[in-house]
Amino acid sequence: MRYICKIAFLTLCWLTTQAQQPISLTNDRVKVIWTNTPKGWAISQVSVRKGNQWVNLAAPSGENTLLYAAEKPSEKADTTFKDMTGQEFPGPKYHYQQEQWAESTNPVSLNKAGQAIYFFPKSATQTGKTNVAFQQETDVATIKTEWSFDPKYPTDIIVKQTITPKKDGYFSLASPTLASTTEQNLAWATVPGYFQGNKFQKNFALAYAYGHGIPTLPVVYRERCASTLCPMVSTKNGVTISVIPEPGLSRDPWAVDKSTQTHWNIGLSHMNRKAQLSPTLYYPVLGESKSAMKTGDAISYTFRYSLTDRDWFKALNHAVYDIYQFKQSLALRQSKQSLTNRIEKMHHYLTDSKTSLWNIEEFEGKKIGAQSYLGGVVGSNKDAMKNSDYGAMWMLANATHDPLLTKNVLPYAENFKLAQQETADNFFKGAPEGQYYLAKAHKFVEEWGEVVEPMGLTYYTMLDIGNMLLFEPTNTELKARLRLGADRLLSWQKPDGHWAVAYDRHSDQEVFKDIQDVRPTFYGLIVAYRMLNDPKYLAAARKGADWFLKNAIETGSFLGVCGDARYAPDFATGQSAQALLDLYDLTKDVRYKNAAIIAAKIYTTSIYTHPIANHNPKTVNGTLREDWEISQTGLSFEHGGIFGSANRAGPIQLCSHAGLFIRMYQLTKEPIFADMARAGAIGRDAFVEPKTSVASYYWNAMNRGAGPYPHHAWWQIGWLTDYLLAEAELRSAGKVTFPRGFVTPKVGPHQTYGFKAGTVYGQPATLLIQDSLVQPSSPVIDYVLARSADQKKLYVVLQNNRAQPTTATIKLNPDVLNKRITEVKWIPTNQVISADAISLDLPGFGQQVLEIDLQ
Repeated sequence: MRYICKIAFLTLCWLTTQAQQPISLTNDRVKVIWTNTPKGWAISQVSVRKGNQWVNLAAPSGENTLLYAAEKPSEKADTTFKDMTGQEFPGPKYHYQQEQWAESTNPVSLNKAGQAIYFFPKSATQTGKTNVAFQQETDVATIKTEWSFDPKYPTDIIVKQTITPKKDGYFSLASPTLASTTEQNLAWATVPGYFQGNKFQKNFALAYAYGHGIPTLPVVYRERCASTLCPMVSTKNGVTISVIPEPGLSRDPWAVDKSTQTHWNIGLSHMNRKAQLSPTLYYPVLGESKSAMKTGDAISYTFRYSLTDRDWFKALNHAVYDIYQFKQSLALRQSKQSLTNRIEKMHHYLTDSKTSLWNIEEFEGKKIGAQSYLGGVVGSNKDAMKNSDYGAMWMLANATHDPLLTKNVLPYAENFKLAQQETADNFFKGAPEGQYYLAKAHKFVEEWGEVVEPMGLTYYTMLDIGNMLLFEPTNTELKARLRLGADRLLSWQKPDGHWAVAYDRHSDQEVFKDIQDVRPTFYGLIVAYRMLNDPKYLAAARKGADWFLKNAIETGSFLGVCGDARYAPDFATGQSAQALLDLYDLTKDVRYKNAAIIAAKIYTTSIYTHPIANHNPKTVNGTLREDWEISQTGLSFEHGGIFGSANRAGPIQLCSHAGLFIRMYQLTKEPIFADMARAGAIGRDAFVEPKTSVASYYWNAMNRGAGPYPHHAWWQIGWLTDYLLAEAELRSAGKVTFPRGFVTPKVGPHQTYGFKAGTVYGQPATLLIQDSLVQPSSPVIDYVLARSADQKKLYVVLQNNRAQPTTATIKLNPDVLNKRITEVKWIPTNQVISADAISLDLPGFGQQVLEIDLQ
């Protein structure tokens, strides 16, 4: 009997010891160790290898969260928030934002819906060093969780969770909390497309709507504006934790034959339900269709934790390339019309007053010209008029020498600009009276209210006049008007270098005190310095940029330029990068170059990288398309976040950032810049109206063309030219280069060309745009034309705009120039070839250059 008791006692001791033994996932990069505690299996250690050292995360957890609701949670908002000035946010006049703010502040979005069941699993099993499984029984469901290393990516742990309900109701699983981080140990946090930053923001409206700091509430973001599905947190000890849902889990924005952009399959957050800073995934979303479950039903989902010893940008690259296969999506893109041909066709669209909706109106004794604008403008009675890209207007006229532009458009557009500027001696002298002219009301107005923005002064006085002056450097009236604007911008600059967001036109008082002007307003003074050569403007530009570095670049806080969206962050973020690069070119202060790179990296989170594009058939307005043709991957937001148009309309086709990103690739050698530029620019024929070659603006408009925004064609000519010339410089290693002017107002960082000769392999050459002069046999061949000052030499820069090698033939038609060809050769090899048999063999994204002698 004593012997049996001893055996039983030893067995119990052995079982007790075994129960206390930790279990772990370990490899040469990551360690995760669980310990059995009275509460259940908790993570006691998370370590990441950094060089030869192991870095331990400060607060390992392992806590799981199950959300349950017997009834469907309410979709109505039940909480109000105030801005920094104490006013209810967003305010009654912003009706475009009311619905989006309401759905973003309902109980599910604020992560307070349903019952939260927290647990550490009671049951655990381990298979080898790379597989661990847990199970938990709750009153409402059984949850199984399987953990394993990804054999391909040793920094990644793949997790599969399965929920089997014991009751009918609505269920949502949160990814277990691997570890949490305090604000003191935080280096960076982001839900790409929504916010980024390095500190908490106590004012919820400022954090949630603008991303000016990290929200302190554990809000759940929708995938519709999550550019990359990868919420992440970087710590000060150099470790980044991200949570990445497996491809196919999120919504498909055009699942079959209509937009499904607003469907909500997954929730993303920077926090767990307890508001601990830890990237978290929710699936299904509580209250959404897949969350309604019956007893005994089972649903599974898979995601991965990625733990890297690098910063957030490297973690983003991993999600973009390795998980969401961005390179594969780019390789699918095939153009049916060259970008050069689009520019040529839009030239004719814009010289036809009927298609371009060009108007000439009488205003204060002058004839002013602009295009109809049928979008939302306060006070408009379908009579609003607007010009967009003055640099592109003057560039196209100069490159084509078309009298329909030089005589019928430019003089009236210039008059519009002069009439638009306030010249009376008052608080607004030098600033624009408004972006738009109302023909019936005979007045200029701002887009959304009677306000005047210093940023608007930078745009519609400084940039537009500056770009015109590049082509008309002796125009004394334009110079005087530029100085008028520069002095006003100078007078409005605050002592620390920044500007107000806006002033009320009637009271001259500052408005929008709840937000800071974290926009590149300082750029207007860069224009003034370059054109007027007055050092005080450069000094003020630097002062403004230095404030911007501290308050925008360092914190990840940016502001947009669209008044109707209450200035939600937008393409001005990308524009900031080019503004800082231009300031670096003037000053050679390396701080501006480094800041430009940071801004550009942040702007990569405004580019969609999901879902993975493929060849699946889809129907678009009765037309059969393949998925890649209408894919969002590679396209940027107008504005994302809670307020952004991308929530419903999707991204836009105005890829103003494409040229900048090529320049950034040249500067940093980071492939994501070139790949994103190309993915946005090429193979977008499904969005181009065949008759006009004008692309639609919003993704959900597909190929309806300009619609209510005919002036967008100028911006399209501007960004396409900037992209093509940036590629020409990159691919020729700087041997084909043209001087860049100033960025365009509003839509992003693309710049003006054609005001001065560039060089093609050491030879001076000016830009030329000429229909039918060059005819490649394949639409994947783009080309840039330039000619010598005596017009005896023509240069043709031929560029393959796809990832695959391309063979094509090139036909030349010098008759359109009233010239004949005497010799054709490739440069720089100087290999002479026959003009009648030009054969082209280009590698993916390759380039060759022809030099043609003419008589």
